[in-house]
Amino acid sequence: MAKIIQILEGAGEFLGRLVGWFTLAMVLLTLAVVVLRYAFGIGATALQETALYLHGAVFTLAAGYTLKRDAHVRVDVFYRQFSERSRHWVDFIGTLIFLFPLSIALFIYCLNYVLLSWRIVERSAEAGGLALVYLQKSLLLALCITLMMQGIAELYRHGKALWGREAR
Repeated sequence: MAKIIQILEGAGEFLGRLVGWFTLAMVLLTLAVVVLRYAFGIGATALQETALYLHGAVFTLAAGYTLKRDAHVRVDVFYRQFSERSRHWVDFIGTLIFLFPLSIALFIYCLNYVLLSWRIVERSAEAGGLALVYLQKSLLLALCITLMMQGIAELYRHGKALWGREAR
């Protein structure tokens, strides 16, 4: 089981670091769009949409990485006062009753939406836009998958800590 967890976390780590570079690409694309528009009077819809797609990818594909790093938003009015063991319990139970059901429900809810987009090979409604809307919508499913992958790793880690083994 530890090997599977290592693979899941390794994949999440790789994806998170890769997606981190998307932010640099977004900045460069936005700069190019602004320069083209204001210096040369050229519209660049495809570049604008590419930056938008990268923005969506950053938030959806890096969610598991963010969870792994415990960098997500947390209202920790009480949590920070808890003992380490209590924190493990909160995280373990929270993963079971919130993360997994929400991820599964979102996956099920979005599946037909994404499949329809693939079926019609949905493209941008904008002239000069990208013909890849179906790929952008697929990121919704990737969000669910990466969160559940990291959720499995979190359950394992918190379970080890709760039942007498070392924490990460």
